[in-house]
Amino acid sequence: MDMIKVSAGKLRAIGYQPQTRTLRVELEDGSALEYAGVSDSLWRNLKSASAQWSYYRDNIEDEFTAQRVSTKPSGGKNPLDELFGS
Repeated sequence: MDMIKVSAGKLRAIGYQPQTRTLRVELEDGSALEYAGVSDSLWRNLKSASAQWSYYRDNIEDEFTAQRVSTKPSGGKNPLDELFGS
């Protein structure tokens, strides 16, 4: 899923998979949530909203059930490990 970087409230990235109607949001704390059954129009409205955080809170967070997903890179290795020698 292609993600769009945003800086809106606690949102840091948003993405949508039209085939499965799945919305994914990444939050400032590093967590990622996926919402199933999100319509294309809701996605377009979120993407173009002038206040994306408010739109997300009002129309998605309160209306759909979130599933927490991992934001770790594939392979389980943190890309910062090499930088900090872990």
